[in-house]
Amino acid sequence: MATEIDSAGTEKTESNSIPKATLAAVNSFLADHGNSASVVIQPIGRAGTRLTMVGADGVLGDQVVASSAVARAIVDSVDQLTEAEWDRELVSSVNPARGHYEKMAGWVARQKTFPKARNQAIV
Repeated sequence: MATEIDSAGTEKTESNSIPKATLAAVNSFLADHGNSASVVIQPIGRAGTRLTMVGADGVLGDQVVASSAVARAIVDSVDQLTEAEWDRELVSSVNPARGHYEKMAGWVARQKTFPKARNQAIV
């Protein structure tokens, strides 16, 4: 595996190459949500690094990549992405798409009855 050091002192390897499917998904998100987005890079442990995008229209999107180096390479290669942090301004600009809460809740969103809490004796 070839290794080189870039001008910022970051080690670049062949494994840091951008997955084509991820780049296509990012470009598709941009096209659907105003052609620009703020992106927050978030390490998520062994799973890799999450790129959470907030489109110009406030809709959320995300992609998970193998490492922070790959995430930075994506942000550097796509001019319409602006790296950001979760601050008050960014959070207040988020406008979740219709049905987003149900999608994120998964099976719980479709329940009509719920089991009793396991810690009910403690409460």
